Amino acid sequence: MSRKDAVKQATDFFEDGKLQSELAALVAYRSESQNPDQAAVLEQYLSEAIQPRLTAMGFECKIYDNPSDASGGPFLLGTRIEDPDLPTVLTYGHGDVVWGQDSQWRDGLSPFELTEEGDHLYGRGSADNKVQHLINIAALESVLAVRGKLGFNIKIVLEMSEEIGSPGLAEMMDIHRDTMQADVLIASDGPRLSAEQPTMFMGARGGVGFDLVVDLREGAHHSGNWGGLLADPAIILAHALASITDARGQLKIPGWRPTSLSQKIRDALRDLPVGTIEAPTVDLDWGEEDLPPAERAYGWNSFSVLAMKVGVPEAPVNAIAPTAWARCALRYVVGTDINEVLPALRRHLDASGFEKVKIQPVDRGLFTATRLDPDHPWVTYVRASLKETTGKDPHVLPNLAGSLPNDCFADVLGLPTIWIPHSYLGCNQHAPNEHILKPICREAMQVMAGLFWDIGTCTPDTP
Repeated sequence: MSRKDAVKQATDFFEDGKLQSELAALVAYRSESQNPDQAAVLEQYLSEAIQPRLTAMGFECKIYDNPSDASGGPFLLGTRIEDPDLPTVLTYGHGDVVWGQDSQWRDGLSPFELTEEGDHLYGRGSADNKVQHLINIAALESVLAVRGKLGFNIKIVLEMSEEIGSPGLAEMMDIHRDTMQADVLIASDGPRLSAEQPTMFMGARGGVGFDLVVDLREGAHHSGNWGGLLADPAIILAHALASITDARGQLKIPGWRPTSLSQKIRDALRDLPVGTIEAPTVDLDWGEEDLPPAERAYGWNSFSVLAMKVGVPEAPVNAIAPTAWARCALRYVVGTDINEVLPALRRHLDASGFEKVKIQPVDRGLFTATRLDPDHPWVTYVRASLKETTGKDPHVLPNLAGSLPNDCFADVLGLPTIWIPHSYLGCNQHAPNEHILKPICREAMQVMAGLFWDIGTCTPDTP
């Protein structure tokens, strides 16, 4: 039996409709980690949908309560050891999803029922992240079916709180450091840069959220009687927000401008595409003027205002509001001192005359920025494997533009980390009408079976 046989086995899993039917079963779990009413479903997803399958593959599995947050979901840790002297791969996935947003899906679609239309498979979690860990597990099964063994050890962690910031994941990796130790993390999340070409990335931008609040007084006051006499919190907040960037979104706080955009990173990003025909058109006149789009998205920091509120937007009245509020976020790359992000903002606001603007950190998980050298032996190895399977050189990103809990593996466990996403930029992740493309699923099954076959044959020499 050969690599070709393993890839065919994985292809047949898709062609025979097994991936679609098994994804439908996973999507049916309403595993909304943001919804306290679905807490029981989070455990059911692990105990009913995942653990029996892994046990049948020879994994030893255990489900754990969240160690740090009562509102956080449970974890499943599994190990399959063929020989302690063999290489060990750690993989990861999350079975939780964001709110279903049932009423906002178009006619004929329901978030927790998989719907097939042409090349599209619609359903909440179809792209993020149920199909991604399903593909990786099924690819492992394909190699086992052909070879009778993997030829390496495999460990897995599945969490149910990624969509609320992965509370407890870092603690779990620390508590179970010896059990989860491996040679490399190979996992899947996020989108490809292009639906037609595989992508691999080795880290992610970090994310820190915070509120800016201007709270001046009790109650609103008539804008005719008091206009020109009472400070308007919305105007103060608007000017404070405008001081953080210029009119095209370029950062004006020195401590928020990263120092890690080296020539090696520039070279790695030079020919990568940004945006797709299925996604919004990239605004070329937005962001750092001196940087090409790929460097803005993957090599630089970006500030966003996620939501704002003053008064009663649904029913405005002629009154000066007492407070104004904005939820903000900074996406940041390696080379940004996370401990200095909010202090630098405080100094900037004070120096600009906005002492009345309060900074309130958001009480949720924080993803730290990570990145692996594009020349690392595991990067070269995985890249060659993907190219052998598809005949296409994959897009290689030092880090994803979004955020995910890669620091729990790169920093806590000290692993080289490689992510191979099985979605694409136009998948409507976190939005109504979320979907995955069938051609990507088919190729992803082939890619992962080929990679797992290769790891069972030989692995790269690493420091």
